[in-house]
Amino acid sequence: MSSLERLPIDDLLPEIVSAMLPASTAGTSGGGVAVLVAAPGAGKTTRVPPALEAAGLGPIVVLEPRRIAARAAARRVAEEQGWRVGEEVGYHVRFDRKCGPKTRVLFCTEGILLARLQADPFLEGVGCLVFDEFHERSLDADLALAMARRVRADVRPDLGILVTSATLDPDPVSRFLGGAPVLTSEGRSYPIDQRFLPPIAAAAGSFTGSGRSESLEDQVARGVNMALAETDGDVLVFLAGVGEIQRCAERLARIPKIEVHQLYGDLDPAAQDAALRAGPKRRVVLATNVAESSVTVGGVRAVVDSGEARVLRHDAGSGVDRLVVERIDRAAADQRAGRAGRLGPGLCVRLWSQIDDRTLDPFLVPEVRRLDVAAPVLELANWGETDVSAFPWFERPRPGAIEGAVELLRGLGALDRRGHITEKGRAMSRLPLPPRLAALVLAGAELGALEIAALAAALLSERDPFRRPGGGGPPGASRRDATESDVFERCVALDGGPSGRHLDVSRQAARQVQRVRDQILRSVKEPKGQRARSDETALAKALFAAFPDRLCVRRRDDRERAVMAGGKGLRMGFECGVTEAEFFVAVRLMSGRRPGEEDIVVMASAVDRSWIDGGEVRVSRRPVFDAARGRVVGRRREMLGPLVLSEADHPDCPSAEAEEVLVEAAQKDPSRALGLDRPEVASVLERLRFLRAHVPDVGLPDPSEEAFRELIPQIAGGARSFADLTRRPVLDLFLGSLTHQQRVALEREAPERLTVPSGSHIRLAYDGERPPVLAVRIQEMFGLAETPRVASGRVPVLLHLLAPNGRPQQVTGDLASFWKDAYHHVRKDLRSRYPKHPWPEDPLTAPPTARARRRRR
Repeated sequence: MSSLERLPIDDLLPEIVSAMLPASTAGTSGGGVAVLVAAPGAGKTTRVPPALEAAGLGPIVVLEPRRIAARAAARRVAEEQGWRVGEEVGYHVRFDRKCGPKTRVLFCTEGILLARLQADPFLEGVGCLVFDEFHERSLDADLALAMARRVRADVRPDLGILVTSATLDPDPVSRFLGGAPVLTSEGRSYPIDQRFLPPIAAAAGSFTGSGRSESLEDQVARGVNMALAETDGDVLVFLAGVGEIQRCAERLARIPKIEVHQLYGDLDPAAQDAALRAGPKRRVVLATNVAESSVTVGGVRAVVDSGEARVLRHDAGSGVDRLVVERIDRAAADQRAGRAGRLGPGLCVRLWSQIDDRTLDPFLVPEVRRLDVAAPVLELANWGETDVSAFPWFERPRPGAIEGAVELLRGLGALDRRGHITEKGRAMSRLPLPPRLAALVLAGAELGALEIAALAAALLSERDPFRRPGGGGPPGASRRDATESDVFERCVALDGGPSGRHLDVSRQAARQVQRVRDQILRSVKEPKGQRARSDETALAKALFAAFPDRLCVRRRDDRERAVMAGGKGLRMGFECGVTEAEFFVAVRLMSGRRPGEEDIVVMASAVDRSWIDGGEVRVSRRPVFDAARGRVVGRRREMLGPLVLSEADHPDCPSAEAEEVLVEAAQKDPSRALGLDRPEVASVLERLRFLRAHVPDVGLPDPSEEAFRELIPQIAGGARSFADLTRRPVLDLFLGSLTHQQRVALEREAPERLTVPSGSHIRLAYDGERPPVLAVRIQEMFGLAETPRVASGRVPVLLHLLAPNGRPQQVTGDLASFWKDAYHHVRKDLRSRYPKHPWPEDPLTAPPTARARRRRR
């Protein structure tokens, strides 16, 4: 280490190695796991893994959130240690791999580790896992950490797990790893001068790109010129994506005596290396958020930040996760600015206003809370998890996400009814695609059209390479030429064939799509047999297999609208070319422009009627719940598969079936069905919740929706509507489960009313665990020295002391203090406003009154 530049992390390496030694070696119960918080520039990425390997903890696998970071880190370690990339140190990322049997330190992306866990569930060939830059909280990283912890707990107690980050809150990770020690390296940084340079003539309160009168390229040029003038090093510019980078590169080419470099994930490795290394001339490096962490751009003394990034979000319209441009969060802004302070005092030029700066969100919501979890659920099922809902995630997905994922996977044939993975599911999990698109490829292979199915899957998973208009055309505009499949038409255009609608394709984006297609083709074999007679028909059938829940039927009375399976209404977008087909799958949807508007079909593919249950229409007569009317009605339906072709009210509605339908509807919304929000019911439930919180030893049952949901079948006999249910004695039924002692405690410790000194019985307003409110006129409390209490005297009521007009004059939980201090000020005001009312100097000796009385002359 003596021949290397000293980095802050070097002093902490012995402590890190000690913490990561197995418990039997370290002599502590917590050996083998740790959390490392190290500031940017400390050297954690390149110095820690070789130190762990030297201590005999290898082979070391380091997980990086980005491909460029994995490659750059491997090359940097090779330079520092005198190793060779592909020998002692290596990397493995999508489309690129340099490692071998001698590799002792491997840098890879989290997805590569997940694939390795499937092939080697016990990670026999791994000594220690390092989760680098874990604060980025990718979905794959969260899943890989949880799976690694399971491996360590069940079969590999010797497997080391080290989680590192610059900005992560370490406590939750430490607890997740069983109380892992937290180690900290302060790093080194220099002061950074912050400047704000919003777009010229931006509308008030708008952010970058909204209301600007100058282009982003011109604004970036202003920021770069400022940075070049006020600093003497290189300039790092953060932009949202490749398109923005290339436009700004063209604009900055006019600035003399500088080199302009680009840096993004899909860039050629040689160009990435050139961007990362300082050179003899001043440089301006235009980068996406890949340069926020993990990689270091040499020579940087100034940062110009556009304040934007492309962030993965689940696109419910397409059923896959997509990159969208968003404002960055505060943590990312600080991380970017920190890149200017590694070599000396630096400058950060932020291309937004100080007002916008104050509205940045603190952190980006983790991917596990905002992305589709169907792929992780399939991953876990393939790994042997039989109950994915019980899997111990580091942070659980949002409510309903796992259930929705299981339902989708069952519909695709990846899981059986018990939730176990099928052979088709195992085949899907081997493909580098979301489950829905993996199903598309497998269906295409079975139909003898693997190549076009792989191209379609790549097209739908990557950034759309076609430049097309927005969700609707101008008023009165004619629709584009009709097609049977928007997807097939795009596939033909990507392969250089004729396009009936003259689609305009971005060649760079098209090359990426074709690259992904080639990877898919290497991952699956086409079954032997005759090729499809028609690629168009085969692709249409494959799309139907991948989007069965998106099956739609066009409305007969309005050809511009359709109904999807499940009853959701849709509107046809101007750019959608499937204009004639009665049945189709909505491959891509776009949300309506305003809340409550129907979603818009952007891309579709026709479905032949005979593909849907053989084209046979089924007629059913059964009771259904009419949500608008809140009652069960008889309904005659004509169904084709999951689609409702027509329906109308029907008088036939058997009582037993109607009761089942009503119970099912009521259990979905017990509050509405039973009228639990009615004042006479809600007040009792709030009293119960209050007493449960403050006198738990009474043992009252929880008056939750779940408790009332269980009572619904007992009161539903003969009922047809929610109105019928609200007339049933459901509250009495619930209270009937209380013991005599519990009912007495409810009336005594959480009374409905309190008697005040005037003799009035005034209702208390309860609100959960908060002190109940007693709204009472001041004169009615004369003579009472202390605040009334409830819940065995544990909780003082909150007094809303009212003036004679019934409006609150004072709010207090301490009546004695009110009489002593505030009353005399209140009295002065009230005497002038209400001279006919008694306002004695000493309220504690005055008689209380509920009525206005004339004062004696």
